[in-house]
Amino acid sequence: MRILMITAEAPPLQRAGALIDVMNALPQQLRGRGHEVSIALPYYRDIRENPEFKAEDTGITVDVCVGEKTYVAEYLEGRTESGVQLFLIRCDEFFDRQGIYGEHGEAYEDNAARFIFFTKAALELARRLTPSVQILHCHDWAAALVPVFVRAYHLPFSTMLTIHHIEEQGSFWGLDFALTNLHQRFFTLHGVEFFGRLNFLKGGILFADKLTTVSEHYKQEIMTPEGGAGLDGVVRENAYKLMSILHGADYTRWSPATDQYLPALYDADSLWGKQLCRDSVLNHLQLAPAPQGPVFGMVTRVVKEKGFEILVPVLDRLLNDDVRLIIIGEGDPAFETALAVAAKKFPTKFSYQRHYDEQLAHLVEAAIDISLIPSRFEPSGLMAMYSLQYGALPVARAAGGIQDIIEDYDPTLERGYGFLFFDYSSEAFWDAIKRAREIFNERTLWHQLCQRAMARNFSWDAAAARYEQAYRALVPAEEAAA
Repeated sequence: MRILMITAEAPPLQRAGALIDVMNALPQQLRGRGHEVSIALPYYRDIRENPEFKAEDTGITVDVCVGEKTYVAEYLEGRTESGVQLFLIRCDEFFDRQGIYGEHGEAYEDNAARFIFFTKAALELARRLTPSVQILHCHDWAAALVPVFVRAYHLPFSTMLTIHHIEEQGSFWGLDFALTNLHQRFFTLHGVEFFGRLNFLKGGILFADKLTTVSEHYKQEIMTPEGGAGLDGVVRENAYKLMSILHGADYTRWSPATDQYLPALYDADSLWGKQLCRDSVLNHLQLAPAPQGPVFGMVTRVVKEKGFEILVPVLDRLLNDDVRLIIIGEGDPAFETALAVAAKKFPTKFSYQRHYDEQLAHLVEAAIDISLIPSRFEPSGLMAMYSLQYGALPVARAAGGIQDIIEDYDPTLERGYGFLFFDYSSEAFWDAIKRAREIFNERTLWHQLCQRAMARNFSWDAAAARYEQAYRALVPAEEAAA
């Protein structure tokens, strides 16, 4: 089958984010199964300034109407590291910026125009590709208008929308609907209108031929008022076309037995290399060596949904113990400031690195003993998969995909390899941290739990097969074979 994935985030962007990891692994897996897969992505400044990435101008330009204005879309072509064909859509007025969606915690005011342009330009690309694309696979809100335009203009594509994170919906004031150039009948209860606003994700849910989300527990969550971020009713009405596919971990990039970024390799049978990684990262970040307690870590976006509102209140309690803490990530300026203040207060125990660095991210995963995942929402839990592979036991809130990935440690049954908590509160989080901290002192038991965690396998094979199954349901057998 011939598939074009349309997404606002994908390699070669160098940022922390589950969507980028998915777009690195899934297309590669599908290519290995014999499908023709390419990716459409905005040509951001980060990509243009990446000296290791090369793209060639195709010479093709298209005029794209966004409301009453016309913009020129230029198309460049390149390859991801895994060899997947990548089409970059260039319009410097929209994408030559420091951020992807915004800067300093504030979204760009013209995001509606930016991603309406991107959506239309991606469709113009799809119309010109030969042989013809059969399936447009859209990811999250930034590409969610694709199915709307396909239906409105009777374009010859099947569409799939994957909801990675329902909280981010692409919700804009109602007057921005004019930028779509769609007929007014689409701005109704049965279209992209949602409480008087333009809602990209709602449109995608309504008009996509197939919906997927990233874990079974998250699928159930987004159909509830607590987890649906207002769209739970829309999701329930379209549940007949919704399926869950638990995403996998890319073990070609994230495995301590082969990781090119580590000073020493290790596996479940020989964990001595983990200690060397631990010593290396503590030295690199100028933290005091040889703590009696564990090294904690997080590689994530520093935003409310990732649990920083319940993490920040326990920082002093955590860091008054003989432990080390490393956090990598950027996001909400208020949380960034709180972390920076704590790092200055405990300079030998806590290191906060705002800017994402691929090598340091891998080194931290290898070095830490405990991975902190206090997320309010955690749709897929990819970082939990990586932590398990590196022998970093998670302290995590039982949300979304976490429940599909982590089994809580139960000493009576001698099962489990993580420490779950359910209430979204600092006290519940702290109780789980204390439980992990106490078990850490039992070194033989801790070693057994690490081995148990590292034995878990979440490869992409099963997920790719499920996506293939979903695609086949959209494309007639004779057309798929053509």
